[in-house]
Amino acid sequence: MSDRYTRVRYSHSGERFEILVDPDKGLLYKRGDLTDISNVLMVDTIFTDANKGEKASGTKLEEAFGTADPLEVAEIMFEKGTLQLTAQQRKEMTEQKLKQIISIISRTYVDPSTKLPHPPLRIENAMTEAKVSIDAFVDAEEQLKDIVDALRPILPMRMETIEIAVKIPAEYSSKSYGIAKNLGDIKRDEWAVDGSWIAVISISAAMQGELLDRLGKATQGNLQTKIMK
Repeated sequence: MSDRYTRVRYSHSGERFEILVDPDKGLLYKRGDLTDISNVLMVDTIFTDANKGEKASGTKLEEAFGTADPLEVAEIMFEKGTLQLTAQQRKEMTEQKLKQIISIISRTYVDPSTKLPHPPLRIENAMTEAKVSIDAFVDAEEQLKDIVDALRPILPMRMETIEIAVKIPAEYSSKSYGIAKNLGDIKRDEWAVDGSWIAVISISAAMQGELLDRLGKATQGNLQTKIMK
């Protein structure tokens, strides 16, 4: 594959179609960050075999796409076909998705024996051992269940939720509220007569340390906390 272009491939009723696209712009278009298809195509030609320079006939395009307009066909191919990533793109996207998945697992699951999250390196090593496959184009959350199922025989994991009661002075309440909402679920809250914010926050046990650490820094240590369950 040339570094200057890549392909989008699409098959219909046994016929294969290909377009040549700019690698970076093609990825931006696939993600929805670029909307003008004409800026993505290297040439506005639909091929049946780009390597051989074999072009698709208008009849075949009409049969497969309902139009012979190359820009309209290209839009459909991006929607329904497969963008071939360059080796560098695939490496970068897969590494980024891997980090996202490891972060989610670390923030959501704990080791049942210690009640603490597994370190990221341990999770990554387990994924390697389990030969987990990462799809660069699928959201991390969508891949999570299958990955966790694959890891369980190697890495004991349990999703455990706890509730933490907090009382925070009025001057730190706004920032603390944002932190709590970001990291957990505020089950109930109220304002005391002195303006303090009192709340019960439901959160993954794996995130308990981060929540308390961030609230401690936001309030300069001026807070009260209690583990409810």
